[in-house]
Amino acid sequence: MIGIAAGFAALLFRKGIATLQTFFYGTSDVTLASIAESLPWWWVLILPICGGLAVGIILNRFTDDGRVRSVADVIEGAAMQNGRVETRAGLASALASLITLSTGGSSGREGPVVHLAGVISTWVCRRMHADGITGRDLLGCAVAGAVSASFNAPIAGALFALEVVLRHFALHAFAPIVIASVAGTVISRLEYGDVHEFELPHEPMLDFYVELPAFLLLGLFSGLIAAVLMWSVFWAEDSATRVQTWLKMPRWLRPAVSGAFLGAIAIWFPHIIGVGYETTIRALVGGLVWHEAVVFAVVKVVAVAVTFAGRMGGGIFSPALMVGALSGLAFGIVATAVFPDMSGSVSLYALAGMGAVAAAVLGAPISTTLIVFELTGDWQTGIAVMTSVSLSTALAGRLVQRSFFLTQLERRGLHLAPGPQAYLLTLHRVSGVMRSLGHPKAPPREVLEKLVAEGISLDRVATLEKAMPLFARAETDFIAVTATSRDGSTRELVGALYHIDALKAYNRALVATAAEEHA
Repeated sequence: MIGIAAGFAALLFRKGIATLQTFFYGTSDVTLASIAESLPWWWVLILPICGGLAVGIILNRFTDDGRVRSVADVIEGAAMQNGRVETRAGLASALASLITLSTGGSSGREGPVVHLAGVISTWVCRRMHADGITGRDLLGCAVAGAVSASFNAPIAGALFALEVVLRHFALHAFAPIVIASVAGTVISRLEYGDVHEFELPHEPMLDFYVELPAFLLLGLFSGLIAAVLMWSVFWAEDSATRVQTWLKMPRWLRPAVSGAFLGAIAIWFPHIIGVGYETTIRALVGGLVWHEAVVFAVVKVVAVAVTFAGRMGGGIFSPALMVGALSGLAFGIVATAVFPDMSGSVSLYALAGMGAVAAAVLGAPISTTLIVFELTGDWQTGIAVMTSVSLSTALAGRLVQRSFFLTQLERRGLHLAPGPQAYLLTLHRVSGVMRSLGHPKAPPREVLEKLVAEGISLDRVATLEKAMPLFARAETDFIAVTATSRDGSTRELVGALYHIDALKAYNRALVATAAEEHA
């Protein structure tokens, strides 16, 4: 049922974008770039501004930080919130992303759809009082159903939920997630039929195996392109925040300012509007010359960075597909020109580049490879795509924190990239592990007061993440725990945190995680 609900959510979100794009631009994303070229320049300019203003008002009203929720927040919910995500902010983010993608924003639809699916599973989990394992499994089901319905990709949808969101491949989660993924796909196919997102006119076959070294180089090239895309987004976000602070700009105005920049870019480069499927298809069929592919890729990266800098909403996956296809096409044009006698079609390079950049951005080589196959229906070029994907993810994963989403979380101070051993400490507060002053095995008060005077103490609301380094520096068996007095004027001694108690709590958390992941 969650798979069906998530499938309908993805379907309605997609249809909502198409309806609003048709209302504002006269066409949906399939031919949006071509039609936008014939529209009055002032209309192309003003639409993203109005959309950004609406987005800013919505996020300012319904979120506490003016930030759109997306895949990174779903990963955080799976790891640290027992499979729950924010519902109020999530619904507002979905609406904001819908407006962004319909009025000229340059992002993708998969991010808000994934979080919207998480809102559905969270609603169910709260009513059935699901525990952490069940909550995470249901969240994975929702994500699988949404991704499968969005891209008509049931295999990739299931693996995306396991690889990206849950970040493990536990057998107990596999069956329900696959069932939900199939359910989401059925919803999509009942509406659109068994069609591929990108229809290629021919099969770009690999010219024997002599081209494999070229695809190894393409993988490294794509890894750098993916890193540049991610760095650009993070740099733009930081720069926009500094400018906002310097100008004392209200946060509701920030998306509108980005909309103005996007509208100005779209006057000359309308291919940046929306998801960008028309330009991606042109790249996959080799319908662009070299300088067009290069310029379009650069401008798209700039537009994506501007969209995210303005906190306008949307996902990163579709832009990564477009940038990857354009980059792969540019690389392929050069490669086939240098070695014309041993080269196949440039479309194959575009296809491999599309998968390689997207996989590096998502940090998901398995599910992204399968998504590329299911989006195109071309299973004969697997060797080339897998070769490029493997090297791109290996390189980009060392230039950022494994992926775009995990780097977003790292920038918020959430260390999920290294795995459970890094973030589990943040889930336990000192107050839940300490021994109070009245505990029969608590240290004498005067000993604890001496530790406080020496600076070997922690607040009771601190986490074990702060406690463990303090134990290592102080080389003591316990540290003092304090709390703010009722009037807030002084610090009061409330107990002690023993090293052995902290280690026991950490060990129990590791055992529970291992039991879930290997069940």
